[in-house]
Amino acid sequence: MRSPSAGRIGIFVAMALALPLFLVGGSVQPAPAGQEEEFTPEYKQVRSSFDAKHTPKFGAAPDQVTRGQWFDVTVSVGAGGDHPSLTEHHVRYIALYLNTAEIARVYLHPVHSFPRVTFTIALDEGGMLRAVAEPTHSAAWEASRKITVVP
Repeated sequence: MRSPSAGRIGIFVAMALALPLFLVGGSVQPAPAGQEEEFTPEYKQVRSSFDAKHTPKFGAAPDQVTRGQWFDVTVSVGAGGDHPSLTEHHVRYIALYLNTAEIARVYLHPVHSFPRVTFTIALDEGGMLRAVAEPTHSAAWEASRKITVVP
């Protein structure tokens, strides 16, 4: 004998399957194109060339640290000057990576946030410390520097 809840589950499944057809006028519509198809290649590729307004800049960051010890890394956007922080043009986020692993990210609000962040981190191994910043009008920009970790 079937339980009463099994019947209710069947009704919910049928409703869930019919709802998308109802919402699109009873016919199956193709899925909208993915967002990645809307962007040109220059918006997909992280830029590592120098741009005075967009390239991240390491401020306070040591070249060598002790394993497991906390230290600060300051990153600002605009290696040749400050990036604007306007509603129509601002930095969305600044992220910090060790090699390819993201270790921290800060999202910034336009007008109220200056594009400079101090991360406090500790590392177990050395490698390439990478700062990535993404403004609203282009792809992300990257700067990197080698960091050594000693025992």
